[in-house]
Amino acid sequence: MAPKSRFFFVAFAISLVIDQVTKTWVVKTLAFTDQVSVIDGFFYLTHVRNPGAAFSLFADAPEAIRAPFFIGTTLIALALIVSFFRKLSPGDRLSALALGLILGGAVGNLLDRLIYGEVVDFLHLRLWAGYSWPDFNVADSSIVIGVALLVLELFAREGESLEAPPGSESDPAQRLPARD
Repeated sequence: MAPKSRFFFVAFAISLVIDQVTKTWVVKTLAFTDQVSVIDGFFYLTHVRNPGAAFSLFADAPEAIRAPFFIGTTLIALALIVSFFRKLSPGDRLSALALGLILGGAVGNLLDRLIYGEVVDFLHLRLWAGYSWPDFNVADSSIVIGVALLVLELFAREGESLEAPPGSESDPAQRLPARD
């Protein structure tokens, strides 16, 4: 198995299992809207549901439109993630790890929509001046970490191509078509 495949599948499996185990624990342990202090004034475990997307976008849309839209959008995203993964070079571990995390998070939230009709969120942070960050879950965190890794890798690769010696294969000028 290529290194990229190992990183991809391990990241996918770990993020999905941790997401589903923690959500199952929350559903079985905390009553809906319960809140348990972990770090008083800062971090709480809650049991809330999000029928919408990130930050409850489209939460008020009719169920007949919302469910097919989110499920369809997620299936398209899954296809894109797999497509991007297949195009990675065999040794591209970081991108494979990132895509595995994103896939695990997307599948985790998709399973919630199929099982509960909405996403189970349970991590709650209170920040400065009483501001509370919208509740989230392990799947959301996996997606954010995966995207952050892809962005960091993009910046690193861009920096490498800018530092390439003139005339080298990675020199951006060498990839431009010749002008007559």
